[in-house]
Amino acid sequence: MNNLLWDYSLYLVTDRSYIGQRKLAVCVQEAIKGGVSLVQIREKTASSREFFELSVELKALASSYQVPLIINDRLDIALAVDADGLHLGQDDLPIEIARKYLGKEKKIGISVSNVSEAILAEKQGADYLGAGAMFATGTKTDAKLVTLEELRRIKEAVSIPVVAIGGIKKNNIESIMDIGINGVAVVSAILAEKDVEGAAKILRNITKMD
Repeated sequence: MNNLLWDYSLYLVTDRSYIGQRKLAVCVQEAIKGGVSLVQIREKTASSREFFELSVELKALASSYQVPLIINDRLDIALAVDADGLHLGQDDLPIEIARKYLGKEKKIGISVSNVSEAILAEKQGADYLGAGAMFATGTKTDAKLVTLEELRRIKEAVSIPVVAIGGIKKNNIESIMDIGINGVAVVSAILAEKDVEGAAKILRNITKMD
């Protein structure tokens, strides 16, 4: 854990619906080789056993590259595989409960869509924020859209890292990075591409923090 570099600049969120017959671990490895700096497992259709087995595999893979692995929503899975962190939505477990079990060494991220949610999440002990959805996205069709101006206000309102998420592609990513946030979270912009490593490299060149 202590050897990991917490770089939020290119944050990959998994969704096997985009990879066809390809193996998720292979795609994630290619993405990391292309410059993905953090991986979150979010597999809404997986059974608990399947989610656990995927998490074990991806934790070993990510650790071999010293890339942090975050589990979406499932505190039990995060604990079971000794994940590096947990990401929670507004309707998930309260952050104070997650923190009680995870401890202070693990990172907890919170999804927010406005300044008040962002300020509250930081006050409650969030380590970073996932702000969005920035654009319409197929992975979360009910998500409220966040304007660039609101994203700017969120970034200015908190002192913890802010990662933008939601429909982010290579043709709209620069307008988001111009705000000065800490990174972007993407799904299809990498996993839906035939050349996963190449797609990651393109985005990494835009998001990398010098």
